[in-house]
Amino acid sequence: MKTSIVISLIYLLIIPFTIKKSVNEEYVGIKFYEGKFKDALSLSKKENKLIFLDIYASWCGPCKKLKYKTFSNEEVGKFYNENFINLSLDGEEGEGAILAEKYGVYSYPTLLFLNSEGNVVYAVVGYHNPNEFIELGKKALKKYKK
Repeated sequence: MKTSIVISLIYLLIIPFTIKKSVNEEYVGIKFYEGKFKDALSLSKKENKLIFLDIYASWCGPCKKLKYKTFSNEEVGKFYNENFINLSLDGEEGEGAILAEKYGVYSYPTLLFLNSEGNVVYAVVGYHNPNEFIELGKKALKKYKK
């Protein structure tokens, strides 16, 4: 009986520290803009950056893999956060559905790189690992600067 009380007390002392650590850890991947598309366009113009627009579907396996394996990668986050206004929208709901129709999205995920006027500079579809994804961003920047 005393042993179970001691073990319970140890758990009560350890759990709050574990939870606090995980809450305070900073996310290192892509930080997505949470405003409206038109506001992202304005920010793009103000900061002279391309918009990276991820159009996904909630049921899409490659979209989920991209989110958890690529977008969360520290190097990807550093590169994309420095060079792009990042936006991620569900292509089957709300503003995402409107933009999916506007840009002729036929497959998920569709990854668009747009200028501040909303014109497509570069576009690809499907899953890409972190290294490939950084290379896509570099290609988009190169096309934009021409």
